[in-house]
Amino acid sequence: MVVPPWLSVPPPGYGGLEQVVAGLVNALVELGHTLTVFGAGPHHGTRAGYVSTCDDLQYDRLGESLPELAHLAHVDRLVGPDDFDLVHDHTTIGPLVAGRRAVPTVATVHGNPVGEYGTVLGNTDHGVGLVAISHTQRRLNPGLPWVGTVHNALDIGDLPHKAVPGRGPVLWLARFSPDKGPDVAIRACRSAGLPLVLAGKCNEPAERRYYEQVVEPMLNEDVTVVFNADRDAALRMLVDARCLIMPIQWEEPFGMVILEAMATGTPVVALRRGAVPELVRPGVTGLVCDCPEDLPGALRQAGRLDPVACVAHVAENFSTSRMALGYEAVYRDFLGTCGHAATRRPVPVTAR
Repeated sequence: MVVPPWLSVPPPGYGGLEQVVAGLVNALVELGHTLTVFGAGPHHGTRAGYVSTCDDLQYDRLGESLPELAHLAHVDRLVGPDDFDLVHDHTTIGPLVAGRRAVPTVATVHGNPVGEYGTVLGNTDHGVGLVAISHTQRRLNPGLPWVGTVHNALDIGDLPHKAVPGRGPVLWLARFSPDKGPDVAIRACRSAGLPLVLAGKCNEPAERRYYEQVVEPMLNEDVTVVFNADRDAALRMLVDARCLIMPIQWEEPFGMVILEAMATGTPVVALRRGAVPELVRPGVTGLVCDCPEDLPGALRQAGRLDPVACVAHVAENFSTSRMALGYEAVYRDFLGTCGHAATRRPVPVTAR
């Protein structure tokens, strides 16, 4: 299991990819598989074996290509068919270079598979199989060598949750970016007459610039800002919140915060973009709006939804055990198509 070199698995705060991988690894171990996680830094918190390719996490260099390339070069030197049947890659560049490996590789696509990223994925070696995290994501670029679709999932066993609707403020929990619509959240909550907490990741230059230029001028006493909350703080805010607002402005391929909200019993009010319709059950676990003008009314109605139904929806449809079984099926099908790992040369996989 190859993760990017930026964050630990699981992460202490922001890091949806790493949170998903941690749950997947532990669930696969529970199914009886032997796994080794290849990451960076000295620590990890999963039940698998661990190999670090670099003493320090490379978060300060997030966005640069060389740290990830160096990480993958180390992985390729350490992974061979005598020890591994399959590589599951979660990096951005991994699908482009994985064809050099003697071990077959499946790669989960965690981003939006269009634009420059789509160009990279379009040049994926035919011996590498891509896995989508939502049907919406897969439809955005259907010509890629997809070999399966498996929804992300969440281990809800230790998560706090509420049994009665929250009476706190509306919560927006994301990174400060125009794609995430914090400005839309402010206007919607102000129109609904409800207080808002903006809990945002804001430590990269583009995030700080967007916050200072767009968000900060809109603030008033009805908005509270929390920067870079760790996971425990984020979960406390979710439990206290009346609802989570997701006014996304792009085709988000998943949205782990939606699962986290529902798993704590907090309903979600979101715009109908990206994978939102695949995750939220309208009228039960949240309200899905077609335009920003519908958000204020939905925010007022969200307090009537049953927290217990929200938790049950995640437990039934987005458990880590269900995700692991989905990936297990992808692994077996992929290996059956391309041949056993000992063949050393993956053969082309037919997209389906």
